[in-house]
Amino acid sequence: MTHSYAAAGVDIPAADAVKERLKNLARSTFRPEVLSEIGLFGGLFSMPALRQGVLVSSADGVGTKLKIAAAMGKYDTVGQDLVNHCVNDILCCGATPLFFLDYIAMGKLVPERVVSLVNGLATACKEQNCALVGGETAEMPGVYSGDDFDMAGFIIGAVERDEIKDGKSIKPGDAVFGLPSSGLHTNGYSLVRRVFEGVPLNERYPKLDRSLGEALLQVHRCYLPVVKPALPWLKGLAHITGGGLEGNVPRVLPQGVAVKIRRGSWEIPPLFRLIQELGNIDTDEMYRVFNMGLGMVIICGAERSEELARAVPEAIRVGEVVGAESKPRVVFE
Repeated sequence: MTHSYAAAGVDIPAADAVKERLKNLARSTFRPEVLSEIGLFGGLFSMPALRQGVLVSSADGVGTKLKIAAAMGKYDTVGQDLVNHCVNDILCCGATPLFFLDYIAMGKLVPERVVSLVNGLATACKEQNCALVGGETAEMPGVYSGDDFDMAGFIIGAVERDEIKDGKSIKPGDAVFGLPSSGLHTNGYSLVRRVFEGVPLNERYPKLDRSLGEALLQVHRCYLPVVKPALPWLKGLAHITGGGLEGNVPRVLPQGVAVKIRRGSWEIPPLFRLIQELGNIDTDEMYRVFNMGLGMVIICGAERSEELARAVPEAIRVGEVVGAESKPRVVFE
């Protein structure tokens, strides 16, 4: 019996054809610092001129939101999710993005699906002036089956050493603001899929202004354009991802302080209320799992509060920093 790679489920010519289509998408994101073409064994990027530049890196995925994308047959939004999530993560260190790489794996290469995913990556990269310099597309029968696939992103950004945001200067009395999320972003989907199990994604609810599937695929918001005007004098930023406010705000707090947050100081979007109602989920559990309408928390000195409100008009004052010698580091009122 003669064996071949194609018979084992891996189509090399199809993969090569897809890569040719992806090159133009990647090229559309290039910055002047990009020195290589797509296809080289590594992406070359000339470091921008910085006084005391520090590279900032991060890697992440989109989680089981990919299941919703597959069920809807819509793949470009999760590509945008991936880039925006990674940009937000390095933003919390004060960094702006330089370049991005991706990894996409699936059981059977579906060219149009891969192109749609990378089109989403390229869209978000162009919006954030982040070069998509390369990536990997893997066909892995036996590991992934049916419409199953996975994707991950890797970002490199830079910040001047004296402009790093590490939270060390945060002290009691500082003001805490929240920035509205665009929806679930990329967290909590394992619970959400259980709550809506068996419910058609094209189902429309009076509380939502679109179908359930459209609401669940709402793109993870990027906060770089919003925060940039105030970035030089912010003391700390926390990207509210898995673990909610309780799990992420403490990551930027120095010892001896906590954050007091006033529930009710911002409007919780209808999607979260619908999930809680249909899933009969305890309020504390909701806050542990979801962003609950706040996708980024920013902290500044109290004396800068009015200036922040002018620089970032949509920022909502949600609390303040207080002294604390023990847990919890986030206290809800």
